Amino acid sequence: MRGRRLSGWVAAVPMAALALATVYPLVFTANVALKTRREYVLDRFAPLNSPHWENIGTAWSEAGMARYFVNSLLVVTVSVALLLLLGSMAGFALSRLRFRGSRVIFLGCLAALFVPFQVIMVPLARVMADTGLIDTYPGLILAYVAQWLPFTVFLMTSHYTTIPMEIVDAARIDGNTVYGVYRRIMIPLGRPALLSVGILDTLFCWNDVLIALLTMNSADHRTLMVGVTSLRGQYSDDIPTFASGVLIAAVPVLMIYLFLQRQIADGVTAGSTKG
Repeated sequence: MRGRRLSGWVAAVPMAALALATVYPLVFTANVALKTRREYVLDRFAPLNSPHWENIGTAWSEAGMARYFVNSLLVVTVSVALLLLLGSMAGFALSRLRFRGSRVIFLGCLAALFVPFQVIMVPLARVMADTGLIDTYPGLILAYVAQWLPFTVFLMTSHYTTIPMEIVDAARIDGNTVYGVYRRIMIPLGRPALLSVGILDTLFCWNDVLIALLTMNSADHRTLMVGVTSLRGQYSDDIPTFASGVLIAAVPVLMIYLFLQRQIADGVTAGSTKG
């Protein structure tokens, strides 16, 4: 019993330190965001006496965070919808339809996961510039789909592989077409994986800075994370307003992690044993 308790403390202490290191930046940002500029200059680390919510209102309206939030919501929603549609269809085809080259296509998607975006960012920017997609919502959406579609296809293929082939064969015998099998069998059975992958894709797209910064030049088309980076120069002498913008950008991601952490863990471990 003593050894078991000791091993529990050995594991708990570093985990508590890691949790504290993760939570403290958010607490510090919230503390700064609700201070006045004078309180921040006098002592940035001191606990606030009374919250000043007007800083968040200033960041939301005057600094343009409301516009950036809408831009991110639009782009992320459409991108994730396309990723789930294309990824689930490709995953079904690669896992349950027998056709020549399916293994090569799957291995190609797997290999694409190891290619850093920095390697393809210059060719991507040139192609988008030549096709007139720079500084457009469709351009950013297509860039997100191209970047994270291999990841989505890999996880959906791994999940669909665990579904017995007999279910697909029985559906085909009952007269279902390939589309019917996908719509009536694979979509319902793939809902847990679709939810997990959808959450991960949402986090990837929402937190992105590099792709959005590369493809969006106009201030009106900035996403939320790019807008936060622009606040640092615009409000360099008003750190509480800048911290309010950071807090606005962090809250949606924090809520997703708090309420959907189990689905996120399932998505991360999906396909770890089969593929």
